[in-house]
Amino acid sequence: HPSYKPKSTMDQVEAQLKKLRTKLDDVPAFQQAEDVTKVPKEYIALGGGALVLFFGVGAGALCNIVGFVYPAFKSFEAIETQARGDDTQWLIYWVVYAFFSIIEVFVDFLLYWIPFYYPFKAAFLIWCMAPQTRGAKFLYDSFLKDFLKQNESRIDAAMDSAAKNASVIASEAVAAGADLTAAGVSAAAELSKKDATDKKDE
Repeated sequence: HPSYKPKSTMDQVEAQLKKLRTKLDDVPAFQQAEDVTKVPKEYIALGGGALVLFFGVGAGALCNIVGFVYPAFKSFEAIETQARGDDTQWLIYWVVYAFFSIIEVFVDFLLYWIPFYYPFKAAFLIWCMAPQTRGAKFLYDSFLKDFLKQNESRIDAAMDSAAKNASVIASEAVAAGADLTAAGVSAAAELSKKDATDKKDE
């Protein structure tokens, strides 16, 4: 239609803010905060969310949601489409995400002392996954691919060793469980036999 004008970014933002305000109308605490501070409650809610992210209260969980939920959904979409380019993109992302997570495990005790670590992490994950930046592909092509190829045999050997150890541990656990069950059944049988003998003697 010739009179139709697409919404600008600001119009879309304002529309989303109005929706948020409507939802917050059901929360009296936000209305009270608005009355006291004279700040619109939708901005209070957004500011509170930003504080949660920047000062670490639940920031780790929020970062995990950022790094996992959206990429998982996009990976599902990639699997269900015929094109293969997006499959490669998200496979690369998951390789980078796994590598980053492994590094985090070993330096976790240091992360506590890094100011605003989680906001930086969230920004890094968004940079990795965003189609506009494709940061994960950049990291993979820059160094991660060569690193993995150079250490492929070591990684395979470590995985095989871990699988064998896990198999041995699982077998020992099953055997121990079977012995424990057998001992329990035997003890129960002896107790039942003793009770039957006592009743007979009475």
